[in-house]
Amino acid sequence: MIEKLPVKIVSDNRQARYLYEILDTYEAGIELTGTEVKSIRMGKVNLRDGYALIRNGEAWLSNVHISPYEISGKYFNHEPRRNRKLLLHKKEINKLIGLLEQKGLTLIPLKMYLKGHWIKISLGLGKGKKIHDKRETVKRREDQREMARAIKRF
Repeated sequence: MIEKLPVKIVSDNRQARYLYEILDTYEAGIELTGTEVKSIRMGKVNLRDGYALIRNGEAWLSNVHISPYEISGKYFNHEPRRNRKLLLHKKEINKLIGLLEQKGLTLIPLKMYLKGHWIKISLGLGKGKKIHDKRETVKRREDQREMARAIKRF
């Protein structure tokens, strides 16, 4: 009997799906300090400029801003933009190494969420979009909205 853990989305990187064509997604844990966990639970996370990379057989999350936890004071706090280790299986890391090096893809953080009492991050394996692809995405979204409005009227 497997219980479904409740999922609460803390932060969502909506810009990533606009800038990148997401080919595959991975779920990873993150190595955090105590004040980072408290800030994340309060929702003080910005994934917009973040990216993940693989160095020496380990996955690292870079440039993700987790605001300092103000209640604890300034002495026992963490660095907001420090590199954080991602917890992935060795097979996943080896697969990602091949994809990132051969095809020139990028690992982008899509969502950060609480799964039970664990903090997880959803990583997207993406390829950068060109300007005309972005325009096409906007046009498709507008068409979908227009169709939904037309259906709602009748």
